[in-house]
Amino acid sequence: MLAPAGGRVLFVAGQDAATPDGEVTTDAFVEQFELAMNKTLLIIQEAGGDASCIGRMTVYVTDLDAYRSGRKQIGEVWRARMGRHFPAMALVEVSRLVDPRGKVEIEATAVLPPAEGAIESSGA
Repeated sequence: MLAPAGGRVLFVAGQDAATPDGEVTTDAFVEQFELAMNKTLLIIQEAGGDASCIGRMTVYVTDLDAYRSGRKQIGEVWRARMGRHFPAMALVEVSRLVDPRGKVEIEATAVLPPAEGAIESSGA
C-alpha cells in the first residue's frame, strides 16, 4: 500500500481480547480474534479513519493450529469488519502473550486522511 500524500500515520499498539478491566474473559480463539480486531478498528475510527486506512497489520497468535482450524470463522469476522481490504500482513506464532489467557494480539499501522483544516504541503 502506498500511503496518500498528506496522510497522517497512526501506529496502533498490540490489542488483545482484554475487557476495559484488563481481563481476558474467554478462551475461544475466534472470539479473541474478533475482540482484538474490534479494539484495533475502534482506535482507528476514533482517530478519524476506517478499516480501509490500515496499511499494515501483524497478528500474533499463541496457537497456529487454532488459527488454522478457525480460518472459516476468522474469515467471516474479517469480511464483516474489513470487507475486501487486505493490508500488508504478517501472522506470527509466539510462545505466549502478556495476558496468560491471551491467544491473539493485533497491531496495525494506518494512514489517516489529513486532519480537517490541515494545510497540505506542496513539497516545495
